[in-house]
Amino acid sequence: MKAKVTYRFDPVDLQQLRLVSQLSPGRRIQALLAARELAVGLRRGRLRRLYPHLSPQEINLKLLEELDRAERTYPRP
Repeated sequence: MKAKVTYRFDPVDLQQLRLVSQLSPGRRIQALLAARELAVGLRRGRLRRLYPHLSPQEINLKLLEELDRAERTYPRP
């Protein structure tokens, strides 16, 4: 019996990779920063929903705690 393979990430989008490779280095960095801003904003919004009683400063501290914990977590195979 063949073992089921599970992927942690979606497959690489080759068309997207080709499009990004055509960008200048500056545009690539802008795209990266925009994606990071979106990801952080989504996490901050989730934390606001989970902890509506916290101030924006406290939400930011929780966000930093999450990011720190994520940096210390190693990916699984």
